[in-house]
Amino acid sequence: MADATETATPESGAAAAKPLSEAARRALAEAAERTRQRAASETRRPPEIQGRRGPEPTRYGDWERKGILSDF
Repeated sequence: MADATETATPESGAAAAKPLSEAARRALAEAAERTRQRAASETRRPPEIQGRRGPEPTRYGDWERKGILSDF
């Protein structure tokens, strides 16, 4: 019996895929830059004092607090 690693094809890996086009490389670079900017902006945000814990309900539609649902 052969192991599963012996029967694996080289095409199964991401590195074996066809080379990226210039537009794809540019898109990946832009996405990486946006990720770096988002991470930097999150670290610069001051902590909220006496605020609600967890996500902001107005942004995420979660108006439930301790099992009680609030609808405005």
